[in-house]
Amino acid sequence: MRPWFIFLAVIAVTTACSQAKPAQPPSVKVVRDTVTVRDPELDKRVTRLELQLLAREAQIEDLQTRLEDTRAEVVRAMAKLQSVASRAQAASAMAEAEVALQTMKAGASTEPPEAAQVTRLVRQSATEFDKANYGGALYLANQAKTVASGYRGRLGVSKEGARPGETLFAVPIKLKTTSRGNVREGPGTNFAVSFTAESGSSIIGYSYADEWVRISDDTGRMGWIHQALVARP
Repeated sequence: MRPWFIFLAVIAVTTACSQAKPAQPPSVKVVRDTVTVRDPELDKRVTRLELQLLAREAQIEDLQTRLEDTRAEVVRAMAKLQSVASRAQAASAMAEAEVALQTMKAGASTEPPEAAQVTRLVRQSATEFDKANYGGALYLANQAKTVASGYRGRLGVSKEGARPGETLFAVPIKLKTTSRGNVREGPGTNFAVSFTAESGSSIIGYSYADEWVRISDDTGRMGWIHQALVARP
């Protein structure tokens, strides 16, 4: 009986060992932290630029207020002086300003910021026209056309894209031609002539590259003219 008992005991121990599961090693949790290293000098530079931007915005707001005040003074002066501007001249300029305004709105997916200013100037012009201040109405209508022309030029620059070395003016600049000269398709004599500007023509400058200025005229034509051919009015 004893051999059989020993035999059964061995079988039981073997079966228990075969059914025992091996122990699993403990899981290891890996934690990865992102460490941001800041550059103190870069932070200072960013702060300075932000402060400079705030200062520029304040200057622009102040200049805009002064410009509005100056316009009001000019309009009041014209009303007192009984300007020689005729009713027909004022009406024509107002119609042109209105067309420019509608063109701005129709050609943009969203209303451009200049549209609000042009709208305000057109309404102010109409108010002075109703007061028989035709000089003031003409002045305000021309101001509206100038703003609209500036928008057309800015839009033209953005569509074409800035050329290498081209620098935009902070704001469009009113210029006039000092002599008859060619307006070219690009900043150089190797570009084709777009049109010829007569001496004394009113133009708007938007940017410059080397000695060439990107401009547009009263009809909306755009191109590049040599710096020697233009001056401030």
